[in-house]
Amino acid sequence: MPDEEKLSNPQVTIAAIKKYNFSFQKKFGQNFLIDDHVIKKIISAAEITKDDIILEIGPGIGTMTQYLLESAGHVIAVEVDDKLLPILAETLGSYDNLTVVNEDILKCDIAGLISEASAKTGKGLKEENVKVVANLPYYITTPIIMGLLEGHIPAASITVMVQKEVAERMNAAPGGKDYGALSLAVQYYSETYLAANVPPNCFIPRPGVGSAVIRLRRYQDPPVKVKDEKLMFRLIRASFEQRRKTLMNGIGNASIDGITKERVKDALISMGLDENIRGERLSLGEFARLADILSEDR
Repeated sequence: MPDEEKLSNPQVTIAAIKKYNFSFQKKFGQNFLIDDHVIKKIISAAEITKDDIILEIGPGIGTMTQYLLESAGHVIAVEVDDKLLPILAETLGSYDNLTVVNEDILKCDIAGLISEASAKTGKGLKEENVKVVANLPYYITTPIIMGLLEGHIPAASITVMVQKEVAERMNAAPGGKDYGALSLAVQYYSETYLAANVPPNCFIPRPGVGSAVIRLRRYQDPPVKVKDEKLMFRLIRASFEQRRKTLMNGIGNASIDGITKERVKDALISMGLDENIRGERLSLGEFARLADILSEDR
């Protein structure tokens, strides 16, 4: 399809919206991409091949979906807004490698959808060939990302457009202002890569914040070993709930299985760390070690 006929052309997007009298819904966080250069950056970062099954979350009117369909083997487009279904039927009706699902991504059976798509391709399900690509609604970015990572969805990577601030938090290193519980959780499951910054004028309507494209490449195994994963994440959350507090006070006040400030202090000293250190200074490996020490005598 010539670029001037694609939905990334603002005139084509506006015409489709007007034809169906579509109104943007704030509750769905709808901002449609209208920049083909940005879409091509997303496709490139996702490293899509013709052997791939793509899960797209929130296709909107199908702008990025068109590019995905031409690059991948099969695309599953999950759209919560049923008012977009007739538009998608028109804009993407000529493609035979598409499955449109009218569901909430937080509630649908993602693994089942991927399995069904794999059966359609006849190539068998290989995790390396399953990828998530999306322009995510900013108000539920974290629940979607963590649901995909913690739910162990069979996908090799997640390449998404998110609020720039959130992308920076996911990608942050210890010691910085952006580093926190989200950084540690995402980096426990995946290798992060910031692919592009995207200004508001690349969307209709324009969001009030800057955006960024980030790729999360799933680890086969986490980069650190920890005896009690659940405890580690409870310690992490407690450490960042009040950033100005020391890690010892944050965890000691959180009532985690009887773990006292004194025990946290002893653990930190045994690790060669200052007892007054804050959570933002600890690496993922150090949180894993702390969890192991504190789990020994519970």
